[in-house]
Amino acid sequence: MASSLLCHHRYFNPITLTPLTNTNKLRHSSSSSSESSRRTSLRINRRSFSISATMASSTTKKVLIPVAHGTEPFEAVVMIDVLRRGGADVTVASVENQVGVDACHGIKMVADTLLSEITDSVFDLIMLPGGLPGGETLKNCKPLENMVKKQDTDGRLNAAICCAPALAFGTWGLLEGKKATCYPVFMEKLATCATAVESRVEIDGKIVTSRGPGTTMEFSVTLVDQILGKEKAVEVSGPLVMRPNPGDEYTITELNQVNWSFDGTPQILIPIANGSEEMEAVAIIDVLRRAKANVVVAALGSSLEVVASRKVKLVADVLLDEAEKNSYDLIVLPGGLGGAEAFASSEKLVSMLKKQAESNKPYGAICASPALVFEPHGLLKGKKATAFPAMCSKLSDQSHIEHRVLVDGNLITSRGPGTSLEFALAIVEKFYGREKGLQLAKATLV
Repeated sequence: MASSLLCHHRYFNPITLTPLTNTNKLRHSSSSSSESSRRTSLRINRRSFSISATMASSTTKKVLIPVAHGTEPFEAVVMIDVLRRGGADVTVASVENQVGVDACHGIKMVADTLLSEITDSVFDLIMLPGGLPGGETLKNCKPLENMVKKQDTDGRLNAAICCAPALAFGTWGLLEGKKATCYPVFMEKLATCATAVESRVEIDGKIVTSRGPGTTMEFSVTLVDQILGKEKAVEVSGPLVMRPNPGDEYTITELNQVNWSFDGTPQILIPIANGSEEMEAVAIIDVLRRAKANVVVAALGSSLEVVASRKVKLVADVLLDEAEKNSYDLIVLPGGLGGAEAFASSEKLVSMLKKQAESNKPYGAICASPALVFEPHGLLKGKKATAFPAMCSKLSDQSHIEHRVLVDGNLITSRGPGTSLEFALAIVEKFYGREKGLQLAKATLV
């Protein structure tokens, strides 16, 4: 008998990032303290800062995102992706002595340039990702410190997430007299240099701070609002399929429940290609490696480096030709139009997927890939699935498309960037159990 854990949906305001109910609306920090504290984890605070319609202009906004060895890759990639979706000119700069950085969880990225080459450039926004030891490296980077301080003196926006508000902004003296938030374990340190609050995103003057991986999308859309205006933020947030209830316990829908088995450690293959959706790919890799699964990232084609859908450069572990030699407990595809089309045209990958399905072994996909890869190759026959909303018309069975994460036996599918962390946590749950999934959800602030 099918078992179900149903998703609950509410109408959603993509700018305030809160469900539109009478009891949970965006509040300014001048609200009553008791009500403010009760709602603090589900809202974005604004203090002494007007909506940036007055800031938005016809000129392209320039954004700097510095990265280092040990940067939290999901935070960095979401920031890059979302701001580029908004039309910002985003420069990813390595503070190391090479453009390639080894981010957390074994994820390799390639920056656009070295920070040392652009220290005289002017940006409308500087955004710092978190992660350790990356956050410490950013804090100790004197050229970056000078750029951020000048940014503040000149009245331009600075933003930081996770450990970076406490480690970098706090150490540099930017938070004196301001409200700020950060990753929970750094709140005590933050309290020594700012008024520490538990908002998912906090705006105070020209400083914007946030908490961790699970708040990064809200953080990034908020910054689109600040530099490009509310209309652009609404435009960007819609296709992200963001959570209607950020901070609430994640849920999945499961039909035809079966156990996903493995020997020792789950062996998981994640193919990537030029045009793959970087937020989705990195979310899956990041969360599954946090769970201690053995994740193999395999590039289609002849190069380990791929250029993802928003021009983020990711480096795979192996080529698919090499990965094909092994068997896997799960093969899971990120989305992205170009990437999904590449997957669908790869005879090697399609053959691997068909063998996986025929062997009753788990396989999954998110965003465009269920519709563009699984559907045309018969991998959804007799199965319920979901996909990116604009792609769902390509599914022959659309009866369950509204679910954010859908498991049907050995198949798992999901909708888009904003569901990718839930999707990854559902995979963790299927292999390791609900408790492990909830532990990682708490750690990543999903």
